[in-house]
Amino acid sequence: MILWLCLCWGFSPSAGQPDSELMARYLEEQLLADYSIVEQVARRVPRQAKFLQRLETRPRMSEFHVRSTIISRYAFTTVSCTMVNSGSEAREAVFEMQIPAAAFISNFTMSIGNKTYYGEVTGKEKKNSSDDKERHKKPPSPTEGRENGYETFKASVFIPRKMQARFILHYEELLQRRLGKYEYTVSIRPQQLVGRLRVEVNILENSGIVSLEVPPLRNSKQKGNGKAEGDVSPPPSTVIGHTKTLAKVTFNPSVVEQTRIARNGILGDFIIRYDVNRELSVGDVQILNGYFVHYFAPTDLPPLPKNVVFVLDSSASMVGTKLKQTKEALFTILQDLRPEDHFNIIGFSNRIKVWQQDRLVPVTPNNIRDAKKYIHNMSPTGGTNINGALQTGAKLLNDYIAQNDIDARSVSLIIFLTDGRPTVGETQSSKILSNTKDAIRDKFCLFTIGIGNDVDHKLLERMALENCGMTRLFQEDEDAASHLKGFYDEIGTPLLSDIRIDYPEDDVEQVTQNFFPNYFNGSEIIIAGKLINRTSDKLHVEVTASNSKKYILLKTDVAIDLPSRNDIRGVPGLEDGKGDSNYIERAWSYLTIKELLNSRLKSDDSQEKDSLMEKAKSMALAYNFVTPFTVLKMKEAGLHSEPPQEEFISPSTDGIGEKVQSLQGHRAPPGIRREQDKQRIKISKTSADGDPHFVIDFPSSKFSVCFNIDGEPGDILRLVSDHKESGVTVNGQLIGAPAPPNGHKKHRTYFSTITILSNKPERSYLEITPRRVILDDGERLVLSCGRSAVVRSRSLEVSISAYSNITVTIRDTISFVILIHHYRKPAPYQRNHLGFYISNSKGLSSDSHGLLGQFLNHEVKLLQESLNTRRQEAGQNQTEALKANPTNTLKVKGRLVPVVWKQRRIYNGQQEVECWFAKNNADKLIDGSYKDYLASHPFDTGTSFGTINSL
Repeated sequence: MILWLCLCWGFSPSAGQPDSELMARYLEEQLLADYSIVEQVARRVPRQAKFLQRLETRPRMSEFHVRSTIISRYAFTTVSCTMVNSGSEAREAVFEMQIPAAAFISNFTMSIGNKTYYGEVTGKEKKNSSDDKERHKKPPSPTEGRENGYETFKASVFIPRKMQARFILHYEELLQRRLGKYEYTVSIRPQQLVGRLRVEVNILENSGIVSLEVPPLRNSKQKGNGKAEGDVSPPPSTVIGHTKTLAKVTFNPSVVEQTRIARNGILGDFIIRYDVNRELSVGDVQILNGYFVHYFAPTDLPPLPKNVVFVLDSSASMVGTKLKQTKEALFTILQDLRPEDHFNIIGFSNRIKVWQQDRLVPVTPNNIRDAKKYIHNMSPTGGTNINGALQTGAKLLNDYIAQNDIDARSVSLIIFLTDGRPTVGETQSSKILSNTKDAIRDKFCLFTIGIGNDVDHKLLERMALENCGMTRLFQEDEDAASHLKGFYDEIGTPLLSDIRIDYPEDDVEQVTQNFFPNYFNGSEIIIAGKLINRTSDKLHVEVTASNSKKYILLKTDVAIDLPSRNDIRGVPGLEDGKGDSNYIERAWSYLTIKELLNSRLKSDDSQEKDSLMEKAKSMALAYNFVTPFTVLKMKEAGLHSEPPQEEFISPSTDGIGEKVQSLQGHRAPPGIRREQDKQRIKISKTSADGDPHFVIDFPSSKFSVCFNIDGEPGDILRLVSDHKESGVTVNGQLIGAPAPPNGHKKHRTYFSTITILSNKPERSYLEITPRRVILDDGERLVLSCGRSAVVRSRSLEVSISAYSNITVTIRDTISFVILIHHYRKPAPYQRNHLGFYISNSKGLSSDSHGLLGQFLNHEVKLLQESLNTRRQEAGQNQTEALKANPTNTLKVKGRLVPVVWKQRRIYNGQQEVECWFAKNNADKLIDGSYKDYLASHPFDTGTSFGTINSL
């Protein structure tokens, strides 16, 4: 998009030189009497630079100032540029700025002398059919003003002698996460040395800023800008400062420093990269003034296996550097494939050559070696049969998926690379698009790469959009090998598939895309929408996805109307914001317009295309965005208007009772929610909780038995041991704490870790602490106990109720519940700990053992002493009569165990349980002694005394 604004004070820009002279004479009459401004903007420059400036006839740029605020990935950028004509006649000044192709211009203002012009976004008039025919006769430009992901904004004006012109450009963008970093880029290419040059970027991320870096200036035309290879230091004069959530970066080079970088004023791209704190949860949900934006980028997930087909252009136009760099990139990419991946390679020109016919091969050293040989021997020849190559690749992948027992969670994709347009076979773009879509049939994704200036970027973009992929375009003179490798790195590690993010239908509306086929490591999923019920105090969020062999459900309630800890008012650098700066609403409008544009690009129905265009145009006009369907028209503000000021757009939270919310899904509203969650749990009394107190329930005998274990800190107790039969083992590790004052104990102990191991039908284990859950079934998954989630695999389900409990279900026949005990203000003798409860033991064998497991399939009898003759008294049943007798006895496996009647407090939703208590570390009640139940490590699966096994 090149926006060329020619303002000639009422004269036509195409009228020629006489009109320019007439305009200049007209402007001379408008000159200000005081020319002191020229002296004010002149700065001391080196003698050589002064000589160069005297040779120039163009106006001199006295100031170039970029100021940006990035709040929660949404960036507001203001570019201010002042040009001075110190000559004796009017001269043309061109303001040119490269902006990211994904950005929307939101405002533009300029002043010349005492006249001010402002931009007004208006809708484009629909061209008639004759205009369309004439336009289609012209050869389409492959980039349409794009260069390396940027578009060029240009404005041209004539400045009268001894006067200045000022340009102020605003644009907005939502930063995309790639390779684990957000990248914000400012193009600094003023085309000349500048007296005052400054870039200032303020970043506010409530989640916390991590990995902030400012690399050297990037200039694709001058690789490395003359810096030594490997230099990663920031550009000279860069100052970086940041706290946990706020960062400020400035770049303020003097004229001398600019000269050292580039004498022609093309300094390059000033880049800031950073990431934010995150973990596996529903993500970062932010709410402001009735709108929300949801960022989802989980970490600590194992990669999914891939089935990938590389389709590479080897036509004659690829000769030289392009094919050489493609081969270099593929050599590296092949080396990065994982052992669980499968792949194949297709080379195409006018002929199509498949490396391995009718199959995908596993990643082995020999296959990688042979693939490299095949790529090395590719030679450029012939034309470009894009349609045939894609049909061959799609058939190869479809047949492989249909005929092989591939992993249900694996991700299949085609990576397609070309440098040209179709010249052989089917050459009509619409036919290629429909053929490709019919061949793929939504079964996998297509990622397209274009190299050079001759590529049909619209065809590649639409093919990728229609088939759930992405596209990248690289210039021929760039380091294509590193760009190709970088693009593969973005999509080479799929972590989740079939991601769906849902909100209650009655609570939200106009939600952007909420289903995504894949989530790749280092990327981010973003959803935005409007709240319907603004009186509600929470928004329910559910995320469902698949990861390798597991199904994941994450859910939480995000508070809406609670005061935020991260109110941005008063934050240094953000306090001078003006204008419409509701950044969450603008992020929603930005995403919505982008989706409308993509939907229109994919549509083949003319009525649907018109409808989508009107929706996008209407929203763009409402938010003052320049899009393909809107234009920026300049209007004069008036003869005596004030010169434009640099209105820096930064977010405001003005509003009644509404503040910024940045809740990451783990902030439960204050109150008794946690206790309420626990009270809803209905489970067996059979448990080990507290200090620890053990309870065994015998339903057929209609009573419970309880005992204490006075272990030592660090002891690991076998709770359930059934490794040989059901394959299940549960161990609990103790943590110590001082005893309460005036107590009989020397210290207290609690369960700090519960380890659940299973080896049937496949090996897996769970390690549970009050803070996190680690699930490892060959692939490690880390979950926070502070976030509700459900993870399902073939034989195991883990359900986390935030801050409350964890339910583990094995093969639907064994269930354990682990309660989480957190103390807000713990006493010295209290520790955050876990309680272990057996909810369903049907799947455990009769040979199961452990402190709890040994009683699950055995009954205990309560004996009656001869002294207890009062049990027959009227109104008393047998148990009631025995309560008061201190000499009651249990018979357990032939052993007689003295017991007393107790009331014991447990935490399974009931306040107390009545039980028969066995003293002295359950002496005679349990098989052997307490020390026989000590495991050597958390993963010890020994089932008999003195035997140690490991899973």
